[in-house]
Amino acid sequence: MQGNGFKIGLVIFFLALSFWYLFPSMQGLYYNRKINNLPEEEQEAFRQDNYTKLRSIQEDALKLGLDLQGGMHVTLEVGLTELLEQLADERRDETFDAVLREASQRANVEDVALINAFQQEFEKRDANASLSRYFRSEDITRRSSNAEVIGYLQQQADDAIVRAIEIIRNRVDRFGVTEPSIQRQGSRRIVVELPGIDDPERVRKLLKGTARLEFRLMADPGELNTSIQRIIQHFEVDVAMPDTAAADTTAAPETGDTPEALPDVAEVDSAGVDTSFDVTQLLDGGDDAGLAGNPFLDIVQPVGQGSVIFGRVSVQDTAAFNAMLRDPKVLNLLPRNIELLYSANPMDIGQEVEYYEVLAVNIDAELTGEVITDARVDFDQSTNLPQVGMNMNSEGARIWSRVTGANVGKNIAIVLDGVVYSYPNVLGKIPGGRSQITGLDSRQEAEDIVTVLKSGALPAPVNIVEERTVGPSLGQASIQAGFRSVMVGLLIVAIFMIFYYRTGGVVADLALMINLIFILGILAGFNATLTLPGIAGIVLTIGMAVDANVLIFERIREEQNSGKTLKASIDGGYAKALSAIIDANITTFFVGVILYSFGIGPIQGFAVTLMAGILASLFSAIVFTRIIFDYMVIERRMSVSYG
Repeated sequence: MQGNGFKIGLVIFFLALSFWYLFPSMQGLYYNRKINNLPEEEQEAFRQDNYTKLRSIQEDALKLGLDLQGGMHVTLEVGLTELLEQLADERRDETFDAVLREASQRANVEDVALINAFQQEFEKRDANASLSRYFRSEDITRRSSNAEVIGYLQQQADDAIVRAIEIIRNRVDRFGVTEPSIQRQGSRRIVVELPGIDDPERVRKLLKGTARLEFRLMADPGELNTSIQRIIQHFEVDVAMPDTAAADTTAAPETGDTPEALPDVAEVDSAGVDTSFDVTQLLDGGDDAGLAGNPFLDIVQPVGQGSVIFGRVSVQDTAAFNAMLRDPKVLNLLPRNIELLYSANPMDIGQEVEYYEVLAVNIDAELTGEVITDARVDFDQSTNLPQVGMNMNSEGARIWSRVTGANVGKNIAIVLDGVVYSYPNVLGKIPGGRSQITGLDSRQEAEDIVTVLKSGALPAPVNIVEERTVGPSLGQASIQAGFRSVMVGLLIVAIFMIFYYRTGGVVADLALMINLIFILGILAGFNATLTLPGIAGIVLTIGMAVDANVLIFERIREEQNSGKTLKASIDGGYAKALSAIIDANITTFFVGVILYSFGIGPIQGFAVTLMAGILASLFSAIVFTRIIFDYMVIERRMSVSYG
């Protein structure tokens, strides 16, 4: 093998490197087979005992895309309507709300951007009206034209989309999803693909949570108790329920679903709640018989005097309760500046039915999450239950110290995204800006809250407008179909090459095997993701890989037909075919670069494997096969046939 030492070293090096990167994948296949062969009751125990090792193997193994291992495909829509409402803030009026409502309806049914629809609807009402009266910024003044205001709003909308993508990406990365795909679609949508997800509900909460953290004082128990008495008396006098309540009751959510009027929910601690309530205490001179059939008490289970809890509502009755609260007469009976919020997840109070706590909190927040500088998972030293510890900046610490000092003995609700996680009683002034979110059931829930808080608040709410879940069984079927397609393609090409080029075909087939190892090694080494289109790219590469060998073999035939020796024909064949091989493969490689740069999702997966296949096939066709031919002809002095 004189003169080929460097080439042999390169082949050995790249083969070793490929196997090094593919070794975790081979380990993963081994452990998967081992786990599947265990009895079902022993599989989970094995995973727990080998959690660290299996996790390490999973992180280093060749990644599989959503279509191969299952997962979630979610399309999110950024709430630009809510963003415009936030930007207008207190300057909004009935005209603004009506125009925005009409623009939102148009944007939903027509191919028009919300900002443009808003301008068109606004100017349709009054061509001379000025948008600058609703919006103010450093660049927008009272004299700014409508075009300048629309430009400002469009910039704010674009920034909101970009910021939302960054925050969602941070949340997904902290969640631990391997190779997620997060892409912008159109003017206000974001497409998220999460391979390997087996907890869709957890992902929904993670993606939709706006991370709006608020610290709010709670209602005075005496005032709240008086309001409850008035509401019960209101329904005693007017027993007839609103039509909307009857309609909504039929749409009550199933057990475990989020209450109708609220976003996401999570568990809350109910320790210390007084359940010894006698409903006759609420009405002066009332009795059990007088309360029979009261629609309010049919839905709400009051807690008792001296509590900041308005009552408990079963999971099935949340829709009917929300309908009650939409009645202006009922709202007017609540204390001023107070709103009712649900606790996090339904609580178990020892009955068959689960209940949400309904808590009376101030509408205005004393402090918001913007002051939080750090969040972490802690554990309560007495109960060992998980909690989220938070630190505040200097301004937040100062306000928190003042608020807690002025409200000793009162409850402060910690509200995240519109639900109450905990409502601790203030025992004393809290300096230093430290606080906790308690009442959490699991470490996973605490970690999710930390993820949301650390990633930051979304600039506008996001809604899930489309969701698809790919099951693992479908992914496994795709893997098997892809594997069969690769093997069938490889077999057909191998048989053709042997039949047509004889000995040269055998060498080309051996190069194909090496080529396949190189492709998978490149994908694993660069932490790329193998998708179903990627497998199609491998199948295409197998067909293209022998193209270089065909050019070389045909050139060698021409050289032999001209009367040259076999060694001289091989030298001439490789030299004369080299330029054509380089030209064809380089142009195809650049096509792969373009597809990867401008494509998304499946197109990128196809482009990655195409580029890896071209590099691998060039090396195997030009270097590897030449080493084999030189060994056979020069060292072994064998007669090689090229058909």
